[in-house]
Amino acid sequence: MASDPSGDPVPNPHATEAEVEAARSDPKLANVLYHDWEADTYDEKWSISYDERCIDYAVGRFRAVAGDAEWPYQKAMELGSGTGFFLLNLMQGGVIKQGSVTDLSPGMVQVALRNAAQLGLDVDGRVADAERIPYDDDTFDLVVGHAVLHHIPDVPAAFREVLRVLKPGGRFVFAGEPTRIGDRYARKLGQLTWWLTTNVTKLPPLAAWRRPQSELDESSRAAALEAIVDLHTFDPAELERVVRDAGATDVRAVTEELAAALFGWPVRTFEAAVPQEKLTLGWRLFAYKAWLRLSWLDEKVLSRIAPRQVFYNVLVTGTKP
Repeated sequence: MASDPSGDPVPNPHATEAEVEAARSDPKLANVLYHDWEADTYDEKWSISYDERCIDYAVGRFRAVAGDAEWPYQKAMELGSGTGFFLLNLMQGGVIKQGSVTDLSPGMVQVALRNAAQLGLDVDGRVADAERIPYDDDTFDLVVGHAVLHHIPDVPAAFREVLRVLKPGGRFVFAGEPTRIGDRYARKLGQLTWWLTTNVTKLPPLAAWRRPQSELDESSRAAALEAIVDLHTFDPAELERVVRDAGATDVRAVTEELAAALFGWPVRTFEAAVPQEKLTLGWRLFAYKAWLRLSWLDEKVLSRIAPRQVFYNVLVTGTKP
């Protein structure tokens, strides 16, 4: 694999057929290929931004599980950073002063560093395996991650590494992980929405709403790779036990998004199945405001009466002794 002057591998956004075939039995290679391929369009696909909307979302997720008594953290690392969504928005929200991004995908590290530079944030980055983090013991005050744990083959090993690179008393916060039950209904809703949208738009009156077949085929291939890179779902209580067994203290897991997930997954799938120019500002505002209202319902009402394991997202925090 080629590498850049820093010694890190360079992105490979156009994998060969042989590499894709090899990735079917190698989840780490699958993660690299899939996320290198996604890197330049990832923020657009998931409506990621670095403005007030996503700053509020990131800080809200952090506060939901960890509170804010220890802010700001001087030095933080994001594990499996992707394009830097969680770390960079936490920095803009005043939670973190200085950051490092790490990801198994060279393409994602490249985009995260580019985003940080555009925002004027103090961030460095490394291509890194979560099970062998390339930083010294006791380096960081905080380690964060968003939607990363379910991609890591050996989650207990990753938590041992997280605790190793944290300073004594340092905290970790991971958010955006799928629960076992939530993943089941989200996938079913996504599959049904994809089937309905791609078939209904075959009708002549709706032809303008159908994405070109080449793009649909590409999305289908991405979905196939996604099935390989998504390795785990989590029961909140079991996740707490895994984290404690790795050596963490003050461990706490919380869940969120039930009504919001039942609405959000069909919306995201529909958006992936139609031409992007059809998704007007009015549509995006409708989807975002509806998600906010349903998130309020989840937090204020459903969280008090529904078991935590039926919500879609689990968040977990803890500290190093």
